[in-house]
Amino acid sequence: MAPRKEAPLVLASASPRRRELLAQVGLRPSIIDPPEIDETARDELPAPYAARMATGKREVAAMRHAGSWILAADTVVALGRRILPKAETLEEARQCLQRLSGRRHQVIGAIALQAPDGRLAARQVITRVAMKRLSAEEVEAYLASGEWAGKAGGYAIQGRAAAFIPWINGSYSNVVGLALAETLGLLTGLGYRLPDPQDDA
Repeated sequence: MAPRKEAPLVLASASPRRRELLAQVGLRPSIIDPPEIDETARDELPAPYAARMATGKREVAAMRHAGSWILAADTVVALGRRILPKAETLEEARQCLQRLSGRRHQVIGAIALQAPDGRLAARQVITRVAMKRLSAEEVEAYLASGEWAGKAGGYAIQGRAAAFIPWINGSYSNVVGLALAETLGLLTGLGYRLPDPQDDA
């Protein structure tokens, strides 16, 4: 059975950045419902961890919203095999910035989608990012800004940390929180009808 066009789009995420990114391309989820799942990393590499998190969010949201489009995602900042945390404390953020300083790292974005008829699609997007060598003063000034709070790897590329990033290879929106081109590709591939740009005119 083909997906119903009137089925709501549920964003299984509390991230305001993902909502803002979707709004950039004219997508405004009908429902925002971030599932509470255990985000403890097991003995696993960053990419499988990101995929497991996105899939887990999708599964919980799908149980709550049968017959809906479910969009879930997870973003992981990885330094080699190490998964950097979503910084919740000043010290966590400081440690992240000190580890990333002067090095290249990967931002892994996992996308998990479910159509109203139960069909599934998933994708991982990897963006490579270089951070310049940071002075102690730069680290402390950034920490004082508070932009690090809750951010994977302790920084937000769309904010003041943009001054720390001289090089990026891959999707910029993926680093912000959701790879837009790939997300739209998954949606349309399952039959989602994207909004007509004329509707916003």
